[in-house]
Amino acid sequence: MSKLESVETLVIGSGPGGYAAALRSSQLGMKTAIVERSHLGGVCTHVGCIPSKALIAEAHRYDLLRQWNKATAASFEHAQAFKQGIVNKQADGVSYLLKTAGVSILEGEASLVDEHTAIIKSTGREQTISFKYAILATGSRPTELQAFPFGGRILSSTEALLLPEIPTSLVIIGGGYIGVELGQMYAKFGTKVTILEGGGQVLSGFEADLAAPVVKQLKADGINIVSGATAEKMVQDADTITLHYSKNQEQHHVTAAYALVTIGRKANTDGSLGLERIGLPVTSRGLIDTDEQCRTAIPHIFAIGDITAGPALAHKASYEAKIAAEAIAGQAAKVDYKAIPLVVFSDPELASVGLSETEAEAKTIPVITGKSSFAINGRALALQAAEGFVKIVADPTSGIVIGAQIVGVEASTLISELALAIEMGATVEDLAMTIHPHPTLGEVIMEAAENTVRKMMMKRKKEQQS
Repeated sequence: MSKLESVETLVIGSGPGGYAAALRSSQLGMKTAIVERSHLGGVCTHVGCIPSKALIAEAHRYDLLRQWNKATAASFEHAQAFKQGIVNKQADGVSYLLKTAGVSILEGEASLVDEHTAIIKSTGREQTISFKYAILATGSRPTELQAFPFGGRILSSTEALLLPEIPTSLVIIGGGYIGVELGQMYAKFGTKVTILEGGGQVLSGFEADLAAPVVKQLKADGINIVSGATAEKMVQDADTITLHYSKNQEQHHVTAAYALVTIGRKANTDGSLGLERIGLPVTSRGLIDTDEQCRTAIPHIFAIGDITAGPALAHKASYEAKIAAEAIAGQAAKVDYKAIPLVVFSDPELASVGLSETEAEAKTIPVITGKSSFAINGRALALQAAEGFVKIVADPTSGIVIGAQIVGVEASTLISELALAIEMGATVEDLAMTIHPHPTLGEVIMEAAENTVRKMMMKRKKEQQS
């Protein structure tokens, strides 16, 4: 066993949260080391956000070629090579950033021995490291159903991104964003897809009017959506898998080449990490409670990303990473979650930030909303992507933007303007009076703001007359 000299900050996990934390810590002048048990860049870079979005982009291109009768069987092999090239570039970029920032990169499984010491184990060797502060950023993994353990023809999202060829058919358990994204991706590659959703609709986290254009396109892509379905058992053979499910107290089954389980993710706080050993508690869901600076119950140990409460989003982890590093450096940074964008890379895309109209109503917060459609936007029409709309949620008195939702082309990009508006305390009049270039998709935001302003003025006029 070799002894590595002490560091001021030890980061465990190198995903979007971990490497951002290590970079910020080093930039603030602290001697920093980062530990990664698998691949630098974590799940997001290798088997999550990056490869899935690369394959989704390739699926759109393949679908277009297929419509022109120019798609070939070799296209999927090309898609996987394209995806891996992007993954490699991203991973190399993470390594470059960490090394140039002076961060020590340690390979292996980290186990906390006590509150200031960790053991790093890798094949054939073991080393210890002492630290003044630690940032836990160990991420999450796909949740496994006890009745349908991963293996063989039962896939998690990880294996679904690594298939060597386009499956002829695929049945998906779970109609959340992962199931929808991957299901639609494979449908565009030509796979016959069935999505089984236990609730009343897929993408249940979004309002029905927002999800509707996506559901319409899913069906246009040939995807069979079965809502109110409960998966009960699976039977595998050499080439297929048959999933038995119930709906309305009736028994049904569907046979496919593979089954994909996408019912959520589980925090990586168990196993050899050693939280019990140092007395750091976790919730019933395996999450670590933190304060507004990402501190845990042990003040010099911080936790960020998927192992803490809130949505399991890469950008949330990166944001918390900077807060934690700055808190360690003695700065007064603290988290503010009022404008975390949520994005689904479906076709059309979905995005939301701040409060939705439904959430505001549930909290009895008075709001006024304004919408504008992509159907009358010149740029959207030119892109043959006129489906969808922008909705802005604002305070009815001040006009301050408190939420926004988008379904439509490039929603993932457009939502940032609305997130900034919420962060700045901007009003719908500010958005309406901002000059947007023409013809662009951003004009739909301006028009939604104008419609909100118009509704506010009408409301005020009625109030004055009464």
